[in-house]
Amino acid sequence: MTMVYEEALDRFEPVLGLETHVELGTKSKMFCGCKTTFGAPPNTQVCPTCLAFPGSLPVANTMAIESTIRIGLALNCSIADWCRFARKNYFYPDMPKNYQISQYDEPLCFDGYLDIEVEGQSVRIEIERVHLEEDTGKSTHVGGATGRIHGADYSIVDYNRAGIPLVEIVTKPIPGTDRLAPEVAKAYVTELREIMRSLGVSDVRMEEGSLRCDVNVSLMPRGASEWGTRTETKNVNSLRSVERAVRSEIERQAAVLADGGKIVQETRHFHEDSGTTTSGRSKEEAQDYRYFPEPDLVPIAPEAAWVAELKAALPELPLARRKRLQAEWGVSDLDMQAMHNADAFDLVEATVAAGAPAADARKWWMGELARRANETVTPLADLPITPAQIARVTELVASGALNDKLAREVLEGVLGGEGTPDEVVERRGLRIVNDEGELSAIVDQVLADNADAADKVRSGKIAAAGALVGGVMRASKGKADAGRARQLILEKLGVSE
Repeated sequence: MTMVYEEALDRFEPVLGLETHVELGTKSKMFCGCKTTFGAPPNTQVCPTCLAFPGSLPVANTMAIESTIRIGLALNCSIADWCRFARKNYFYPDMPKNYQISQYDEPLCFDGYLDIEVEGQSVRIEIERVHLEEDTGKSTHVGGATGRIHGADYSIVDYNRAGIPLVEIVTKPIPGTDRLAPEVAKAYVTELREIMRSLGVSDVRMEEGSLRCDVNVSLMPRGASEWGTRTETKNVNSLRSVERAVRSEIERQAAVLADGGKIVQETRHFHEDSGTTTSGRSKEEAQDYRYFPEPDLVPIAPEAAWVAELKAALPELPLARRKRLQAEWGVSDLDMQAMHNADAFDLVEATVAAGAPAADARKWWMGELARRANETVTPLADLPITPAQIARVTELVASGALNDKLAREVLEGVLGGEGTPDEVVERRGLRIVNDEGELSAIVDQVLADNADAADKVRSGKIAAAGALVGGVMRASKGKADAGRARQLILEKLGVSE
């Protein structure tokens, strides 16, 4: 049972909360020296420490602590001058220790914010905390229809992921987003992803689980002062799904409340196929995780000078970089948003850096290449073509060696694995016909084959020259210089424009 989104927002006001988990891209795990390579054979990157063998002791990963501080600084957080790890005790079948080393009341980073832009509006998302913990292993439930444990025949566990450094970024409640709530949630996670990339702390591949988001949504009647009961949709693993999960919960909760029902505080699962959520487990009673300080690890006390050094070395952050380049490129807000939504911004920037004009770089990535990416359901960045190759194609067009039609054929060849743009041009014979004698001969033949059109041009109907130019382009298989072909046609017919 759901309510139409517009009607739901007429009656209720949403409040969001987002908990985002980022797997750090360190070479080793959080508390041991095991590798963190994604996709390794199951249970091959484990040791006595991350398998919790008796007598094994953890040692904190310095690079993970540094990366977390850099994330906190990029999110305008205060950095704790003293904090410590804690044990979070609960039964989790893919956590070998049966507790998780995390942080509880003393996070490493706290009280920050992130400014995002949504439909021309600036929205500030306040950050409650950024803390460091270890990831769990991965359970796979075999059999059954849903891939979940209910109805499965058996489960298998891969502990390769257990112990990988995991940063959790928790927002404060986000009221006031109104009808833009789904877009705000998506824009926030998108901006977080861009920040992680710019910092170089994670590959943030949502499809591989290195960026995951828990989406909290509650509704309150318009004009009310007390927030409603929230639900938590767990492990949403794509930007589009973050947006859809918020929208789905608003529609579902509104229907329940309008019918006189109550929202149950619970975890929920998002289903990609239907775009809806289903109930997971109840969280109406507070979970007693029996936190206590981790006795096997010393506290963390980052020196102020070190934190200042890390802050001074932060790269230009994505929002500032986009504003700077927008001014340099002379691009509209709408075009910038389109590039950002298509994950084309970095590709356009790299193509410009390789020598292409900004307008040409944007044209190819947002046009022909975006079309091919959509046709093959491939992320734009995963297409088998580089920004340097696009820059070379724009150079060939600018020099007159190619026109746009031939350039598209060159791109097709590069994407098909035929080599570099120059190799494709030579192999396919795609250079524009610039030889005056060859082009003149083609024009003569087209005039002879289209006497009626030629007579119209001679009589002053200059527009008829377009058909003759088209004939030259067909005869040359698109390789003629259309402008020079027109000039020759008019010269040979004794006509001037």
